[in-house]
Amino acid sequence: MSDAKLTPMMQQYFEVKRGLPRDTLLLFRLGDFFELFFDDAVTASRLLGLTLTKRQDAPMAGLPAHACDNYVSKLLAAGRKVAICDQAEPARAGKLVRRQLTRILSPGTTLAANQLDAVRNHYLAAVRLDQQGLHAAWLDLSTGEFRIASDAHIANLLPVLTALDPAELLVVEGERERWAAAPHEQTAVHALHAFGAERLVSELPGYHFDTATGAKTVLDTLGVLNLQGFGLVHTHPALGPAGALVYYATENLCAKPENLRGLQEYRSARTLLLDPATLRNLEIFSSSRGSREGSLLHALNRTATASGARLLERWLAAPTLDLPEIQRRQSLVGVLLAQPMRLAEVHELLGAVRDIPRILGRLQNRLRNPRELGGVRDTLAQIPDLRAALVGFGADAPLATVAGRLHELPALRQLLATALADDLPNDLADGQYIRTGHDAELDRLRSLTTDNKTWLSDLERAEQVRTGIRSLKVRFTNNFGYYIEITKANLHLVPADYIRRQTTVGGERYVTEALKQKEKEIFHAEENAQARELELFNALVAAVLDESVALAQSADTLAELDVLAGWALLAREWNYACPILDNGETLEIAEGRHPVVEQVLRSPAATLARGTSAAFVPNDTLLACDDAQIMLLTGPNMAGKSTYIRQVALITLMAQVGCWVPAKSCRIGLVDRIFSRVGASDDLARGNSTFMVEMNETANILNNTTDRSLIIL
Repeated sequence: MSDAKLTPMMQQYFEVKRGLPRDTLLLFRLGDFFELFFDDAVTASRLLGLTLTKRQDAPMAGLPAHACDNYVSKLLAAGRKVAICDQAEPARAGKLVRRQLTRILSPGTTLAANQLDAVRNHYLAAVRLDQQGLHAAWLDLSTGEFRIASDAHIANLLPVLTALDPAELLVVEGERERWAAAPHEQTAVHALHAFGAERLVSELPGYHFDTATGAKTVLDTLGVLNLQGFGLVHTHPALGPAGALVYYATENLCAKPENLRGLQEYRSARTLLLDPATLRNLEIFSSSRGSREGSLLHALNRTATASGARLLERWLAAPTLDLPEIQRRQSLVGVLLAQPMRLAEVHELLGAVRDIPRILGRLQNRLRNPRELGGVRDTLAQIPDLRAALVGFGADAPLATVAGRLHELPALRQLLATALADDLPNDLADGQYIRTGHDAELDRLRSLTTDNKTWLSDLERAEQVRTGIRSLKVRFTNNFGYYIEITKANLHLVPADYIRRQTTVGGERYVTEALKQKEKEIFHAEENAQARELELFNALVAAVLDESVALAQSADTLAELDVLAGWALLAREWNYACPILDNGETLEIAEGRHPVVEQVLRSPAATLARGTSAAFVPNDTLLACDDAQIMLLTGPNMAGKSTYIRQVALITLMAQVGCWVPAKSCRIGLVDRIFSRVGASDDLARGNSTFMVEMNETANILNNTTDRSLIIL
């Protein structure tokens, strides 16, 4: 269709549509609805169950603006990208409303609370493979976490990317085809291709992954002159993928992401590595059925906050090899465990803490509503009591140091407590989120509105008496404004000063000069009150963002405290022991138990099925590099062999994230990698039999093991 044949509104539509990435669905705001046209309408009607209609032979489908977030969530879950084109000004009669693209939503760049899993990290990742190795960057836009990594060996970096499980992956155009065409012996490249095949992939031109361009983009976004403060050089090859991430996020947000505080480098040499097969075989993040329940993550999670649950997931994705840090976490768990009453108090207080990292992320990126500020208010209200509870463990206890990292921010806490109403709406348009008494001007404008509406109620009673029409009503509609409604049976009683405005099925609608004048006063007062309330809200947002660094530091501390307090509760409930970690080459476990199976055996469902709860039979383990380096375990099917060997690996993993373990006692020399080859499965889609899968996984172990690796086979 040529522009000459299009209406001005459709010309506006196509101007936006032409600038969007391919296969992006455009939601175009028309009044109280978002409309989709042409192929977008056909696709959306199928995915969302919308009614498909036509206008001038053009397919179209609409959805209510107030329910837009719910529909967008379904489209994102289906792996689609969605562009929002909203009205940039109020509608005026006879004038084309100006519209503009406000953001593009993709599975990796969404920020809305109802489009994210609160307890899961939500990453957008970018990778580039060249002769120097694999270069990667990942970003959680909802919290501002931003990391880069580069390694000459794909097998060193792919495990952490797999554990992070990004919602969306950015690659250079044509890159996936090159991975798929790699020679058969390049198993690591094929593993990278398999990783990309399991998630949504977006392709960008190669120049977006250029190192120099990426470095400049990152510097501009972080607002720094160099990267030395982050321990990085400008020639770091992973800055190319980092720049691609920032470019993509900026394009989708239609603005520079404002919540990126820094850039950290991930180094595989500093973490315990678990390859994709091991993550799957040990059921670290999901069970064999694909659910969180039955996984190690689920068994270790006693957190009270969403940010704590996400930190636990990050710790398990990249267990540290920093022995002092592991011992610090163990010590804090021990201090919390030693005073159960105070531990219960801390856990209860944490339950009232809100998701500050994601709240700040939305506020900084222009997604703002009153409840976000309410979350900051509620969290700040808990911090004085939390500090007092932590200091109560003892002035010399390490928890006193944790308390020192919590910022009370009394001025901001008082401001939010006095300014915000108790019950907050989720939409600014609903109003009434600023507390009465906070601002004299707002109170004055609200009183005008209240007085005017009282005047309308008095008018209705007075006109009923004057006309003798007891059914007379003064009503309001958005399209018509205020009017007097008279039924057909009473039209003969209408006074001469009534001005007829509209005929309805049941009667007539009238106005008077006094009513028209009062309508102007009401609208003027309501508009002024809304404008003043919004002005006050924006001032509160600015006050919160002024303290964003301190709030973020407190949020990080609260998340860590939440994980450790949860582990203390877990240790108390299941009688866990503090493992001894050192740089030795011995792994010794006395009366160890499988952490997941033990909980399943005593779960209500298992108890109901058996009629009684079952106890896990503990087992000992002794392995040493200079003596019993290999344990060969034999026995019939269903004897518990795979449970036992998994138990050893899981206890080792738990110990190296700082958690106490299900054993009577435990001593472990630091392990740099855990490999597993357990069970039988094929991969026929890629032409691999069960035997070939086993051989590939075993070859991966033999090619990448070190003298500090733990292997279960």
